Amino acid sequence: MKTFFSTTWESLSSSYWFIPTIMSILATGLSFLTVHIDTLVNAKWARAAGWIWAGGPEGARSVLSTIAGSTITVAGVVFSITIVTLSLASSQFGPRLLRNFMNDRATQFVLGVFVSTFLYTLLILRTIRGTDATSFVPFLSVTSGILFAVTSVGFLIFFIHHVPNTILAENLVGRVAEELQARVDRLYPDELGDGPREKKSDVEARLPRGLAEEAKPIHSKKSGFVQAIDQERLLQLAQREGLIIQLCRRPGDFIAEEAALAVAWPADKVTEEVTDECYDAFFFGWHRTPNQDIDYAIDQLVEVAVRALSPGINDPFTAMSCIEWLGVALIKMGRRQIPSALHYDEENNLRLVIDVTDYAGIAATALNQIRQYGRGSAGVVIRLLDMLTRVAAELQKAEDREVLLGHARAIRDDGVAAAKNERDQREIEDVFERARRALSASPR
Repeated sequence: MKTFFSTTWESLSSSYWFIPTIMSILATGLSFLTVHIDTLVNAKWARAAGWIWAGGPEGARSVLSTIAGSTITVAGVVFSITIVTLSLASSQFGPRLLRNFMNDRATQFVLGVFVSTFLYTLLILRTIRGTDATSFVPFLSVTSGILFAVTSVGFLIFFIHHVPNTILAENLVGRVAEELQARVDRLYPDELGDGPREKKSDVEARLPRGLAEEAKPIHSKKSGFVQAIDQERLLQLAQREGLIIQLCRRPGDFIAEEAALAVAWPADKVTEEVTDECYDAFFFGWHRTPNQDIDYAIDQLVEVAVRALSPGINDPFTAMSCIEWLGVALIKMGRRQIPSALHYDEENNLRLVIDVTDYAGIAATALNQIRQYGRGSAGVVIRLLDMLTRVAAELQKAEDREVLLGHARAIRDDGVAAAKNERDQREIEDVFERARRALSASPR
């Protein structure tokens, strides 16, 4: 259930309609409340207050009509500017970064301010009755509408300032990196312990004999990306039915219809009901999400770097900024305990085996594509090796250093092979030697 709510919230928070809809509902409720207060308050008291609008019906209609017309017009302008920003961001930084822009609370809130102000004034406008002789003018409501209009002007100024900041490369990279670090904190919350990291060979050694040959596969009923997996539900299912469930996919993987999502053992206990409940623990979609997929959060930074290195954009400085932030992520991951792939019930019986993204997988996701696309830029190659040197000083596990040393050698080999003069080659070799010494040193 927790996975369902987190997946649903991820979908809602990245949509432009959610916050404006909530604000519109609140504006509707507020309009009824202020009109009700106006019916209870004496008009003479409202005029005596001084700060409350005290004009006649025609004046109130004119003011509210002007506010309603102008706010809905500005709302259209805000939406148009947002679409242009999304188009520019998609071409400059990549289509997968659109989710970050659509998830921008400031833009959603500004759009909600104008839409809710328009709706509020429209609802107040319908309550004004009569002429100057016999009339009902909701003085407090009209005053509130004027205050909302003034507030909207302030939000328009903020929006004009905010939009250029959102497409500034350094700010975008920083926001993506901040989200990556938040995902690391969420998916890998435990601090690194003293023991060695769990290896895939250790996991395979603890599996019962015959599981691979005798287990019954759980097939997918649709094609798409696995967005999330409800591990708690699978663990409860396996415990209740006396099964061991081994996942064949992890969040972020693409699955074809009828392909195996998981296997369950022993096969004679896997009924149709068990198969359906196991399938229901998987959440699918047309695209990846960072909810449980740490590789997707890394890929967003990598995509910005790779596009910056393309001949059409040719912006190595943005790529270098991405490299520095990826180094921060590698340091942070080096300080975290990778969750075990083996999950046991309360009686210490193995029930669930998951596919875990380990440090080697994270390093490969962060470094491979930038190395492949950046091999022709000596500056990028040197920055990659410099970053690995700094990361090495913070790593506590020898196996993590060994992983990065392999990447350092590959970066050096590609960089030297692509360098067109001996000076660049010597500099790459010198920087690699510093990285090699740092990665070969004993952990602190």
